[in-house]
Amino acid sequence: AIQCDVTNAASMENAVAEAAKAHGGARILMQIAGIGTAKRIVGKDGNPAPLEDFAKVVNVNLIGTYNAARVFAAACAKLDPMEDGERGAMVFTASVAAFDGQVGQQAYSASKAGVAGMTLPMARDLAQHGIRVCTIAPGIFATPLLKTLPEPVQASLAASIPFPSRLGKPEEFAQLAAHIVSNGHLNGEVIRLDGALRMAPR
Repeated sequence: AIQCDVTNAASMENAVAEAAKAHGGARILMQIAGIGTAKRIVGKDGNPAPLEDFAKVVNVNLIGTYNAARVFAAACAKLDPMEDGERGAMVFTASVAAFDGQVGQQAYSASKAGVAGMTLPMARDLAQHGIRVCTIAPGIFATPLLKTLPEPVQASLAASIPFPSRLGKPEEFAQLAAHIVSNGHLNGEVIRLDGALRMAPR
């Protein structure tokens, strides 16, 4: 495995270079790194939320995604084109919180909305290089972190999903990502993967 800090330009450049040495030029970028925090903008103590907390989430989720994309795209643009002139594809990870953010999710929602918002212009920007860009906006998934929650909480979250009324499976996310990569006409799109979930305010 190659260690990488997506918020650091030199670290990202080194990771792409090391990956190319080990496996050849990369044609696929899966950008999944992300963090979240829940902070009301005015706390119970009446004080404003710490600005550094907001900045940290945006730095990892939004700036980190852009950093990974720009370094990958520059390397991918140098590769020989394949069928239809395509050189590669990038798949970003946003969240339904980009559209239905809940109380306390200002930083997370803003960062994920930024990822969704740059998908189309980046796809248009990179069209001349034959690089496609799509984003998946997942709902509530059975991740290792979520599985640490008490069973009743998991059941309540699953019940909030219209159909199927269960948590999303990691393999369903992977299936969509693989389809995006394999379908050459998918480009510039943000795809919700959420079982028709629309988050309540809290």
